[in-house]
Amino acid sequence: MARPSIVPIALTVDDRTGFTLWAPPWEEDGEEWQAFLGTSEGDRARVHLFPTPAALAAFCRTRTDHDLADHPVWPVVVGLGAADLTPDDDHRYDLDGVYDTAAENPDRWAVEELAATIDIVTRLAECLDTGDDEDDDELTDPDDDPDVDDDIELERRSGGDVTRGGEFGALAELVSRPEVGSLGLGVEAFLGRSGEDAWVGVGGALDDLWEDVLEELGAHLDWTGGGTVTIEDYPSAAEDDDEDDEFEDDDDAEDAAPATRPAGGSTAASAAAAGVSTIARPGRIAAPPAEVAEAARFWEAVGILPVEVVVPEGSGVTLRCYVDDRARFLGRDGEVFLFASPADLTRFCRGDETHDLTEIASWPEVADTDTRPLPADQDRYDLTELTEVLAEVAGGAAGLVDHRVLAQQVEGVRDVAEYAGLTRVDELLRPDAPLGQAVARGERQPDAPLRAEDAAVLRPDWDEVVTEVSRALVFRD
Repeated sequence: MARPSIVPIALTVDDRTGFTLWAPPWEEDGEEWQAFLGTSEGDRARVHLFPTPAALAAFCRTRTDHDLADHPVWPVVVGLGAADLTPDDDHRYDLDGVYDTAAENPDRWAVEELAATIDIVTRLAECLDTGDDEDDDELTDPDDDPDVDDDIELERRSGGDVTRGGEFGALAELVSRPEVGSLGLGVEAFLGRSGEDAWVGVGGALDDLWEDVLEELGAHLDWTGGGTVTIEDYPSAAEDDDEDDEFEDDDDAEDAAPATRPAGGSTAASAAAAGVSTIARPGRIAAPPAEVAEAARFWEAVGILPVEVVVPEGSGVTLRCYVDDRARFLGRDGEVFLFASPADLTRFCRGDETHDLTEIASWPEVADTDTRPLPADQDRYDLTELTEVLAEVAGGAAGLVDHRVLAQQVEGVRDVAEYAGLTRVDELLRPDAPLGQAVARGERQPDAPLRAEDAAVLRPDWDEVVTEVSRALVFRD
């Protein structure tokens, strides 16, 4: 069971996107708990939604009349700003888009997206369904038992069984469908003829029940943010997409130089979300998730993947493959070539300069493709963010970050060190070194909390690792 944490999430429903907070399951006093930011109104629990992370942050700073006020890490959340409470891509759930996703081919991204969306709706229902509490009240008179609270708290018991129906009968029927249950098994459940039939069954179940599920959930969504905002404050989801497209167009004009590290900024949100996502900041290479997923089909097929690396000197994208289980990058003589944008990387690949990927059998396909080299989330290595996280934990944010925060960044570092022959990095990551011991613990116990004293020891070692890796990176025009 993970340590208590609070994660910002976004829900898109009825062409509106609302921001709120989710406290994933944690154990306290022998009981499992789970919560969302919300309150009870009479006999109906509600989740508060806000039109922007800034509105959410303002509510958190000024209000305590909600069911997260006594959460163990709420005092930390109170001090977070809008940037800290902006959800990462893994915690944005488009409930309007499930039909489009189900209409796609059952690849890894479509299956994972549907599974995540249905999972978060199920978790909401577990916290919002008060039917079980009413049944319990029939067995125990609150006036006779001082331990029973008349108020229905949103976080009461994480393990509410949505399959029993209650206020969410349509959702109970949906999750009881075998095809929908198969989403949790991953893309392998939808391979072959039987898998194709199962995927069709998922689409059929959604056609039958999803509108009813949204109606059930909608009765519990408070779009006024506890009375602090109005419906008119919400832009349509389409308008949000248009703004994103404009931002992406502007990127082309900014791609002339390597991206530099923005000044300031807090990583407390990444600390709050630790254990769920290892990278809280979005990548510096901006692209819609659907485009990244489409590009990944080509890059996985040729066995050479785009990789993003962020160091204090800047950020860039490169290519990586594995030969005999050893990492090999786009580079030469132990130097990794980084490019400020996918377009710059593509232009280089079409040239005739010799490098260490030239001899890879699939390189001619890479040199000839029009597919943009867009890194997937698991191939982004923001080494600066881990530096900031360690600094914040050492400074008092202990208990919010667990050891799994090390895993993804160290994976990228080890690959660069292997390719570039960085013996000092190997020394710092060896099993008997403090950093190596922390990484090993993260592999054994990813939920183990990172203590302030641990972070204070690890931070200088990690700084040295980042310095060594930076020396192996060459920013190319």
